[in-house]
Amino acid sequence: MELGKKYLVGVFDDEQVLMKGLKQVIEKEVKVYEAYTPFPVHGLEDVLGYKRSKLPIAAFLFAITGTTLALSFQMFAMTKDWPMIIGGKPFAAFPDFVPVTFEFSILLGALGMVATFFVKSDLKPHKKIRVFDKRSTDDKHIVAIDLANNSLSSDEIETILKEAGASEVNTKEFED
Repeated sequence: MELGKKYLVGVFDDEQVLMKGLKQVIEKEVKVYEAYTPFPVHGLEDVLGYKRSKLPIAAFLFAITGTTLALSFQMFAMTKDWPMIIGGKPFAAFPDFVPVTFEFSILLGALGMVATFFVKSDLKPHKKIRVFDKRSTDDKHIVAIDLANNSLSSDEIETILKEAGASEVNTKEFED
C-alpha cells in the first residue's frame, strides 16, 4: 500500500495567535496548504492570500441566461405559437412578462451558482474528505502544510510552527 501526501498540522488555541502565527509562518516562506477554524476568522483569507471569488460573475451570467430564455419563450408563445388577445392588449405585452422573467432569472441564477460552487469546490458524492484534526469543528484552529510543496524540511517547519504559537504539531498522511 502506497501512501500519498504528507502534511504537518499545527494546532492553535486562539484566533489571534493563529493570525500572528500564520503571518510569521508565511514570512519565513512556508507555503500553507489550508487553515481550518471552528468559526469565521475575519482577515484570514487576506493573510492566506486568497483572491476574491468569481462566483458573483457566474451568478450574473446564469441570471442573464434565465432572463433571455424566459423572454424568448414568452415572446414566442404569445406571438407565434399561440397568439391570444387578452383584455384588448397586444400579443407581446412586455409588462405581463416581467414576473415570470424575474422569477426564472432568480431560479437559474441560484441553481447555476450552486452547480458552479460544487464544480469549483470539487464536491462530489464519492470524494474522500481529508480531516486533518477533528477538533477543528469544536475549539481548535488548524493549519495544514503540504510537505511536498515546501523546500524546508519537516523538522524546520515544525520548529517554525511552534515558534509561531502552535500548541502542538502533528504529522498526517493521506492516501491519494
